Amino acid sequence: MRPLGRFFQVTETLDVKKYFLDIDKIERYPISFVIKSEDSMDALRQRLKEGAEKQYSVKSIVRKYMSCIEEIINLPVLKDRFNEAVKEGYLQQILNEIIKQSKVEFNYEGSEENIR
Repeated sequence: MRPLGRFFQVTETLDVKKYFLDIDKIERYPISFVIKSEDSMDALRQRLKEGAEKQYSVKSIVRKYMSCIEEIINLPVLKDRFNEAVKEGYLQQILNEIIKQSKVEFNYEGSEENIR
């Protein structure tokens, strides 16, 4: 069964085991990683591939896992996309979504009146 949207994972590490565990959890459906790094997306992908090659000696396994990485988003790209969304007038919707997702993450059901 294919999901309706995209999967994103936010991380600060380039630990290949963590990435591949995330890929395995979603049954190898393509996933995008948002990596807290200023390094280029090509450099990040290369470092992941090199780590995978050290971890797994079978090249087909490395290729399979690497093919599951749909996109790598670094901090400069994230900032550019955010600034573009703000220019297009989406700031309030973005903030509302952050609040909504934070409530889900922390299992918070109170109203905004309780937040001060």
